[in-house]
Amino acid sequence: MTTCLILDDFQDAALQFADWGRLAPRVAVEAVHDHIPDRDALVARIGEAEILVIMRERTPFPADLFARLPNLRLLVTSGPRNAAIDLAAAKAHGVTVCGTASHPAPPAELTWALILGLARHVAAENAALRANGPWQGSVGTDLAGARLGILGLGKIGTKVAQVARAFDMTVSAWSPNLTAERAAAAGVALAPSKEALFTQSDVVTLHLVLSPSTRGLVGAEDLARMKPGARLINTSRAGLVDQPALLRALEEGRIFAGLDVFEQEPLPADSPFRRLPNVLALPHLGYVTAANYRSYFTEAVEDIEAWLAGAPIRVLG
Repeated sequence: MTTCLILDDFQDAALQFADWGRLAPRVAVEAVHDHIPDRDALVARIGEAEILVIMRERTPFPADLFARLPNLRLLVTSGPRNAAIDLAAAKAHGVTVCGTASHPAPPAELTWALILGLARHVAAENAALRANGPWQGSVGTDLAGARLGILGLGKIGTKVAQVARAFDMTVSAWSPNLTAERAAAAGVALAPSKEALFTQSDVVTLHLVLSPSTRGLVGAEDLARMKPGARLINTSRAGLVDQPALLRALEEGRIFAGLDVFEQEPLPADSPFRRLPNVLALPHLGYVTAANYRSYFTEAVEDIEAWLAGAPIRVLG
């Protein structure tokens, strides 16, 4: 019988959101709920499994890992892309890599949870209320009339812009390839430059795909241009921002940040991002909704069925 392991199923959700029984009796499916960061322990846990289902970039798959898994034949990742998989190495080792759909609404919604949470000090006020602390200990920041700068105007950025207009915010966007026509079609203005976006915006939110050309796109100079007290929101990928520069800007108290993504996940216990008072941090929840999980795992089952039938679908690379 073929063995399938589902890695990093933190919430014990994978088996609940799809009918894995469709694979019986050809495939034995098992979910692994703990993250296994140690490479030797990971290889030992995977063992001779021929099929792996992975959740986003929780466990990277570089070339040296494929080399240590000679029995692996199918790797299914949630989402239509996964920068943490070495696709060339997968092909060289005879591993088919398939993806799934991913909905843009959940990360757009979480972006607004972070924006609103920072603007109205939701986490601090809730903690004070639970601790019987000061009543009304903060003064909120108005969004109406403020400027939202969107770095990356794809499906998610466009949804974020729609909500911003409902809040009566002024919205501008910029990305390396964004045109005035595309910006206008989304109902926003094209910022004349990245520098202008960071200088003029009260809130900057990132919605770009991480690639060699976008890694570190937001540097120390951009963060220094932000208005005192401005908010930086990142529900995309941590690598878009120079992390040491971001940490310095936050420790200096010049800006606020709403962060859902980090270079190392789960976030280390001693990470400064856990303690800084001007950071509202979440454990990468942008895609973690029932609708997305239903799509991820249902389509993972479909990917496995198609591969077993000799006609793989949604193949990456």
